[in-house]
Order: sequence, then C-alpha cells, then structure tokens
Amino acid sequence: MTTTLIQRRDPLPGLGAGVPALFAPTPKAAKRFLEYFAAHIRNLNTRRAYVRAVLTFSAWCEAQDLTEIVDIEPVHVAAFVELLGLRLAKPSVKQHLAALRMLFDWLVVGQVIAANPASPVRGH
Repeated sequence: MTTTLIQRRDPLPGLGAGVPALFAPTPKAAKRFLEYFAAHIRNLNTRRAYVRAVLTFSAWCEAQDLTEIVDIEPVHVAAFVELLGLRLAKPSVKQHLAALRMLFDWLVVGQVIAANPASPVRGH
C-alpha cells in the first residue's frame, strides 16, 4: 500500500491580507466574497488572475473614496475599465471586467447587493 501526499497550495493566492474592506461590509458579504474564489472558480490560474483584478479594482475604488459596495455604480466600473485600457491590452481589460461581472453576479445571487454594477459596462 502506498501513501499519496497531497500538495498543499494557498487556495486563495493573493488574498493573504484578507477580504478588501469594499467587499466586507458585513460578515455575510465577506464570506460570500471568499466563497466566490474558493468554490466558484476552480482553475488556479483563473483564480489568481481574478483575485488580482478584484484587488486592483478595490484599490482603485479606495483611491476614489468609494468605500461602500452599495455605492458602486456602472459609471464607476466603466471609469475603471477605461483607465485599464490606457495601460493594458484588450484581453487583459476584458479579463478584469469578466472577474468583476462574475463576482458582482455572485454577490447579487447571495443577496449582498441588489444589482450588478458591472453588467451594463462594455469592455474595450
């Protein structure tokens, strides 16, 4: 009989500092945020890219004094995407937008927010 060792990986790479304040107005919201990355996104590379995208958006919101998730509107997401388009290739911008759309959809389904502010926004 042989024993197989399971290699341990960080299930949520990039989230060592925890849930960004924007996405943790309540314990329920913070839990839903973590579940999105841990349970909803199975591919590790996609998970890493989406974590980076969401953390970038969260930092941008903080710099804009947008501290409450319920205050995020399509115009904010559109401004963020426009800014990304100045420094990233189109596929990268679309990946960031996809990460936000999927996360906000997940939060809507979990009744953390009422509507997805990223839904009406078009990528570059």
